[in-house]
Amino acid sequence: MTTPIQDAILSQLAGLAEGKSIDPMNVAKAVQPERWQQILGHVRTNAIELARAGTIVILRHNKPVNPEKFRGVYRLRTRLPGDPTSFEDAIDAPDDGATAEA
Repeated sequence: MTTPIQDAILSQLAGLAEGKSIDPMNVAKAVQPERWQQILGHVRTNAIELARAGTIVILRHNKPVNPEKFRGVYRLRTRLPGDPTSFEDAIDAPDDGATAEA
């Protein structure tokens, strides 16, 4: 069972070409146009739940991140082949713009 916010996320992603992402702000505006700023935290929480379920990927600097550890500005997209399948495999992009090294 999904929430209205999760439905909005999945609906917006379904309308995109493969590999394209959405801004969480647009999800909030679709759900609550008059008070979208107040539900941005709920959008984040719902996006994390969908990422935990393996339905979507949370991106920072256009790279998949661990949904349990990311901070800052993020985007959402559907999971693609080659995306991390577990949180241990996720790439944690540093907040300073530097790239993670293996």
